Amino acid sequence: KLFVSVGSSGNVNVERDPRRAAILQMNLDGSEQRIFASGTRNPVGMAFQPGTNVLWAVVQERDLLGDDVPPDYFTGIRDGGFYGWPYSYTGTIEDPRRAGERPDLVATAIVPDVLIQAHSAPLGLVFYTGGMFPAEYKGDAFIALHGSWNRSVRTGYKIIRVRFKDGRPVGGYDDFLTGWMLGEDSREVWGRPVGLLVLPDGSLLVVDDGAKKIWRVTYRKPA
Repeated sequence: KLFVSVGSSGNVNVERDPRRAAILQMNLDGSEQRIFASGTRNPVGMAFQPGTNVLWAVVQERDLLGDDVPPDYFTGIRDGGFYGWPYSYTGTIEDPRRAGERPDLVATAIVPDVLIQAHSAPLGLVFYTGGMFPAEYKGDAFIALHGSWNRSVRTGYKIIRVRFKDGRPVGGYDDFLTGWMLGEDSREVWGRPVGLLVLPDGSLLVVDDGAKKIWRVTYRKPA
C-alpha cells in the first residue's frame, strides 16, 4: 500500500474535500483510495516503526492562537483515527473559532503521543536503524524542525530525538543537532532542516533548505 499525506487548504477552515488534512491509503496504482486517518492539519513526515506495522507521523498544527498554542505533534497513526483539526487540538480542546460545531467529532479526537513546542514546524521523520551511532539510539526517532516564522520568540531550527522503549516514546524529546539559530531573539538563522535519511553505513543525512546544503552526521567511538 501507498500512504500519502495531504495538507489542509487553510488554517482552520472546514474542507470541502475530506481527503485534505488527512493521510490516505491506496494501492500503488492509485486504486482503492481511502482515508486512513483524518483531522491531521499538515502531516508532513511519515515513517513506519521498524519491526512493526505502526505508522507514525509529525503534524504541523494551526496558527493565530498565540505563541504557545496549539503544539505541533508526533504520534502513532490509528487506522480510522481522528486527530482534531479543525474543531479541536491536543485531543478534545476546542478551537474557539470552531467551538460547538462538531461535538461528536471532538469527543473522538485522539491525544497525540508526543507534543512539540508550538510553531516548530516539524517536517522530516526517520527511525534510526543504523549501526554507527551508540546502541541506545537504535529504534529512536529523529525529527527535523524547520523553525517558526510567526512566533515572537523563535523556536525550532534543529533536529530532535524521541527515545523509544518497548515500542513507545518515553520522556518527550531531546535536542540532537542544533546551531542553525543564532539565538531566540535573533532574526538571523544559518539554515532550516527539512529532510532526514539514514544511510547504509549508519550515518544521518540532513537536508537544509535554508543553507541549501546536505549535512552528514557521523559518530566515532572514543578510543
